Amino acid sequence: MKYLLVAATFILMSAWASAQDAYEIIKKSEEQYKGESSSGTFAMKVVTPDYERVVEMKSWWVGNDKALVIITSPKKEKGNKTLKIGNEMWNYLKNAEKTIKIPPSMMLMSWNGSDLTNDDLVRESKLIDDYNLRYMFDEKIGNEDCWKIELKPKPDAPVVWGKLYYWVRKSDNLPALIQFYDERGELHRTMKFSKFKVMGGRKIPSVWTIISNKKENHYTQFIYKEIDFDAKIPDRIFSFRELER
Repeated sequence: MKYLLVAATFILMSAWASAQDAYEIIKKSEEQYKGESSSGTFAMKVVTPDYERVVEMKSWWVGNDKALVIITSPKKEKGNKTLKIGNEMWNYLKNAEKTIKIPPSMMLMSWNGSDLTNDDLVRESKLIDDYNLRYMFDEKIGNEDCWKIELKPKPDAPVVWGKLYYWVRKSDNLPALIQFYDERGELHRTMKFSKFKVMGGRKIPSVWTIISNKKENHYTQFIYKEIDFDAKIPDRIFSFRELER
């Protein structure tokens, strides 16, 4: 009986240590490539079997709570904006000079024609808050040794995914790959990170590729051009006055 108790205690302690290690890995990874705040410019390339489209944007973010994104090209969409505050989101349409609050019925619609949805932006969360984490094993992604972490949502977490697999590079603690599974256990999309380089004083993946696993030959790339981390961003940036200016 004594040996059974010792074995059970060892198993529980190992599981706890595994969860703690996974927590620290994901926490450090998110902090490194997100920062407390950021501002910058990027291009979004949307590819489908029927067309390719490139949109250039400026953005300001404070944590996961506030964001403003302004389209700077093409000309037809220049001046359109997206404002996020907490779990609410508004779009400003320049040509119509109209602000639209995104209702719940539109949350799962595509954001600006990409493979992201409005819900992805609104509910972007800290993974360590909304998911239970478990280290699985080490695995190579490309030529990089990575930790593979399984994430399953906590019972009351406001997330749409049933499960995530997250690979973090051992060499620099940056993300290499994330797989998103729906509640039925089907792979919905894959996010790949590439072109790692120093920008804004930090090493980050400068290209994010979101591949749809439900629609063949559909993907979206986010390509960072410039980024500044941890700068103080005035609250007025995230105001309706700024949105409609």
